[in-house]
Amino acid sequence: MHENLLYGTLENKNYRPRLIDRRIGERLRLFGAICIQGPKYCGKTWTGRSFSNSEISIMDPAGGFQNREMAELDPNLILKGSSPRLLDEWQEVPSLWDVVRNEVDSTDKQATFVLTGSAVPRKEKPLHSGVGRIEKLRMRTMSLQESGESSATVSLK
Repeated sequence: MHENLLYGTLENKNYRPRLIDRRIGERLRLFGAICIQGPKYCGKTWTGRSFSNSEISIMDPAGGFQNREMAELDPNLILKGSSPRLLDEWQEVPSLWDVVRNEVDSTDKQATFVLTGSAVPRKEKPLHSGVGRIEKLRMRTMSLQESGESSATVSLK
């Protein structure tokens, strides 16, 4: 179903392939970063992880939310890791958007970052739209086909 995709190396044994996977693989080949947006518990993190080689969760409670503090104090530290690098819950530190955009500009690499989180940053808005550097993809809840509850023999497509 999803041949020739740019899957990452992170362990994600229970991942169920999603219809959006093809678009993610295509966009990673074209852009320096992608941003998967959508409602809570629709699978953004799991999907992003399946395309990534390293990750950091901004809202990990370990060490008193030290990842979030590090992102606020020196966001470039958050970017260090194998590409594509998953930045989960990036919107908790909205300045990460501009740091990612700047990194994509300076390195001119494709498939560098996968950002996941809600569609709207919490406080201040990013300074730049990210056009040409960060491709926004909207993820929905799992379809019946994706969950295995439908064979998809009949489709509106």
